[in-house]
Amino acid sequence: MNTIQTKALLMLTLIINLISCQAQILPINTALNEIPAGAHLKDINNEFVPFIGTYKANFNGNEVTLFITKQDDKLEESTHKNYYMDALVIKYIVKNSLGVILQDTQNNNKIRFYSIDIPAPNTVGFLYSGTNCSVGWGEINLKKINSTQISWEYRPDDIVTTASKCPPTLDTKIYLPETKDLIFTKQ
Repeated sequence: MNTIQTKALLMLTLIINLISCQAQILPINTALNEIPAGAHLKDINNEFVPFIGTYKANFNGNEVTLFITKQDDKLEESTHKNYYMDALVIKYIVKNSLGVILQDTQNNNKIRFYSIDIPAPNTVGFLYSGTNCSVGWGEINLKKINSTQISWEYRPDDIVTTASKCPPTLDTKIYLPETKDLIFTKQ
């Protein structure tokens, strides 16, 4: 083979390898069993955009403020595969009626609170890791009602068992509203 043919063959091989190594981009609502390792789940249709912002609600005398942001290409690690996904991330502050902060997760990276699915139109499901000793972990669903309001539903899992495994010196109170159909208003 002459030098020109060898270079052309090497270039063609390189191009084919680059194309085959590109990460697969899939819609954000792709089923878990259909996501290949290394894929990127993207918010292609901007389904997350209407949820981004700061929202407030009052529940049982407490003011709850949600700070919802979008994180592109969040690494999702599991025992079966790793992949990247666009996600909504929530940080929050809960204050009592006197304005005293009961819980603030704005600078806490141990508490995970991020979107995991779109179970219905205008609805986003979130995984919440809970706080101390994972107390309060569970799923939270937010449904977009209109341009300024979202509806909240939170059902924590196995509170008693989780709290009983926690040292007595740690706060195991759940400060997030354990309720359905609580309306948060965009600020």
